[in-house]
Amino acid sequence: MFNIIQRTQSLSNFYLTASIVLCIVTTGVSIISLSLDKTASIPAQMSNVVVSTNLKYSRSFGSAGGRPKENSKILFDLDMDLAPLFNWNTKQLFVQLIAEYPTSVASDGAKVTYWDRIITEKRDSRVKFNNQRGKYSVWDVSDSFQGRNATFKLKWNIQPHVGFLFFGQTKGEIEVAYPTT
Repeated sequence: MFNIIQRTQSLSNFYLTASIVLCIVTTGVSIISLSLDKTASIPAQMSNVVVSTNLKYSRSFGSAGGRPKENSKILFDLDMDLAPLFNWNTKQLFVQLIAEYPTSVASDGAKVTYWDRIITEKRDSRVKFNNQRGKYSVWDVSDSFQGRNATFKLKWNIQPHVGFLFFGQTKGEIEVAYPTT
């Protein structure tokens, strides 16, 4: 009555449907697990954020036409434990320290990344730094950082094995004024 092709197709459709249902259930359980663990209220203590600026004349630092461009770097202290963000469906965690500040060029301000890290194991989720240098030096789209206050925030992104990406930020942000040169 049924030939081997029809039986193979029927069996493969069953396993495909079962794996889709399993992925949907896994995603749902992950979302519920993260909301029950209160991932929106993870504290991070940032302190001693020291911003330094200097003028650069190099094209690789954004200078054009022989005009200098102001470059910014930071030193910071950080203490955080991101263990609640890990569960059985977490593949890796991307964490970044960003600064948001007003600028004359963009109406909603600028957001720049000074430091980031990819955490792949729960045992590495405890991060404690003293006088850590920022990973990236930053220059503004305008010529100077002077007279601006930046709000430093620690944002995270959970990349699961199956399901949607989850975004959030830790509690505890710090406002720092850029120095005048």
